[in-house]
Amino acid sequence: MALTKRSLALHGHRTSLALEPEFWAVIDQAARDRELSLASLIAEIDDNRDPDDALSSSVRIYALAYVQNH
Repeated sequence: MALTKRSLALHGHRTSLALEPEFWAVIDQAARDRELSLASLIAEIDDNRDPDDALSSSVRIYALAYVQNH
């Protein structure tokens, strides 16, 4: 499955994140439901992840938990 890359600013720095489109769909919905911008939600995930975990993995785990709880 192809990854989709998006660029965003996290804590004042530009970065990009590549995820499968299905994960982006869940993350976009979670941001809408929580009335957050995409960058704000990703920053929150980034702030709460273990420093040894990749951001993309943490975002996927957040998306899975979101689906399981909704």
